[in-house]
Amino acid sequence: MKVLKHLFDNNQSWSESVRDRDPEFFQRLSRQQAPRYLWIGCSDSRVPANEIVGLMPGELFVHRNVANVVVHSDLNCLSVIHYAVNVLGVEHIIVCGHYGCGGVEAAISGSRQGMIDNWLRHIQDTELKHRETLAPLSEQARIDSMCELNVIEQVVHVCQTSIVQEAWADDKKLSIHSWIYGLKDGLLRDLGMCVNGSEEMQQAYGEALERVFQPRDTTPHEAVCQHVAPAEA
Repeated sequence: MKVLKHLFDNNQSWSESVRDRDPEFFQRLSRQQAPRYLWIGCSDSRVPANEIVGLMPGELFVHRNVANVVVHSDLNCLSVIHYAVNVLGVEHIIVCGHYGCGGVEAAISGSRQGMIDNWLRHIQDTELKHRETLAPLSEQARIDSMCELNVIEQVVHVCQTSIVQEAWADDKKLSIHSWIYGLKDGLLRDLGMCVNGSEEMQQAYGEALERVFQPRDTTPHEAVCQHVAPAEA
């Protein structure tokens, strides 16, 4: 078990199945990486970025961390965004959270988790910002709303980075999207904040907040996923 043989066996089976469908796939992939999308998502193992949007390796550039947080001092995340926008030339940045996010739940519960508490402080800041509006909600609705609010706030942070601001100033085609994934049904929901330029951000933010706080029952808001198909120009 020291070498985790079963995982190597799985890898061999996967590689063979891909080559059976497309014998030249890995040769083409090794020569060029040309994704149109950057995915900023949660590290949760139940949210496999490529699989849930039906994209193959090479079609989605991915950055993941606990609770899909974008912090202006996080050089790792900023480097990924910079590379995606300025080297790969992606046209879409997708911030995708998920319902039932352990990071969000830990942050708003106030329970001590250790070193990660410092990271979750960013989510607690979001909860504090919206505490008055969240207060009347049931516990489940409050958790669901916080998962959505966390995504929306991170979209704002992406839009505010110097990287994205400069891209828009240079008239680059770049859209920032707010999505959330349902662990219980495997479906994506569009939270409605799609920003294509600096002048759109404030209005898009306000409208997205209104959607979050629309009346709901114990289930997350249903919304049509408006992601861009891989073949779309």
